This record gives sequence, structure tokens and C-alpha cells, in this order.
Amino acid sequence: MKTYVIKIDPANPDKSKIAVAAKIIREGGLVVFPTETVYGIAANLLNGKAVERLCRVKARPEGKPFTVHISDLKMIRDMGCAITGTAEKLMARFWPGPLTIILKSHKGQMIGFRMPANKAALELIRASGVPIVAPSANLSGRSAPVTAEEAMADLEGKIDMVIDGGRTEVGLESTVVDLTVDPFRILRVGAIKPEQILKFITQGK
Repeated sequence: MKTYVIKIDPANPDKSKIAVAAKIIREGGLVVFPTETVYGIAANLLNGKAVERLCRVKARPEGKPFTVHISDLKMIRDMGCAITGTAEKLMARFWPGPLTIILKSHKGQMIGFRMPANKAALELIRASGVPIVAPSANLSGRSAPVTAEEAMADLEGKIDMVIDGGRTEVGLESTVVDLTVDPFRILRVGAIKPEQILKFITQGK
């Protein structure tokens, strides 16, 4: 298949171009897009075939959980998760930004959420109108890409579209914090250091 590449200004993304990418996601396609950390592959969480294809394209291990990328806090509640006091503190300080927060749904499901600090990413999530999962845009086991060219090296011909927004600002994956346990656990150290997390969780205690 042919992978289409569209170039955008990450500070002022063309909404008409974003709308095209959003339509592809809604209809079950895969779109690589920039965040402030690394490039990710977006798929519609509500489309089982899209998620299966995403796993196949990435050679992703079965059962490995996905992070849901959001553009507003309502999306968390729509997925049946309550925002705890600790989560609220971290969101107020680090969102939008390179932090993934794992919460528990009313059904007991653990769900990771991230609100990226990239205008193109946020606009794509809003325009799609569906929950988006977006692991890094590389084959499993390889380095996460910080440019569209790096993503294309692994994925050209396997995905529908790439949004090229230039080199990512941070270049490191998000830090992952599990708030479903007490005390909290840092599952992955990324762009935000553990001591920064600890500082804001313990403030006011």
C-alpha cells in the first residue's frame, strides 16, 4: 500500500489536513503523527480490526496495554475512570505534557491516559472524535522515532498516512505513573524525572 505523507506546522497545524487524517483514523486506518515526545501510530480504539492491525504492523507483544491519548479530561470520565486527587495534582502540573497516568475504571480495568503537548496531536485527537491509542511509531524493540523519516524507515507501506511535523521537541518517551496502587509506582522513567513526580504528589500532605 502507499503511505501518504502530509507536512504541517506543529505550532499552527492546517485543520483541513488534520481533518483528512482524522477521517482515516475514524474509518479504521493507521496514522503516524508527532507528539512532543516521539512519533506515535494512531488507531481507533473502538475498531477492533484497526487495533489488531496496529499490533501486527508494530509486531507488538500480545496483551501489552495501550495508552489512550486524550485532548480533554472529559474523555477520561467517558471511559469510566474517576480522576483522583493525586491524578488531579499531576494533571494540573504536567498536562498537556510527557506524562502517562494509569487509572482504574469503574469496571476494574487499568487504563493509561496521556494528553500530549503538541498542537497537531491535540487537534488530531479532537478531530477524530474517538478514543485514540498511539504507541510509538516503530517496530517493537527498536528506538522510538523523533522524526517522520525515522518512522517511515520502519513503517512505509504498512500504514495509511504520516503527519510530518518535524523533529519532536523532547525526544524521550513519556514517564508512566501507575496510580491504581498506593503508594504509586513509576513504571517507566521518561521525560519527567521521578523526583518531580514525587514532589507534586506529596505537596499538601
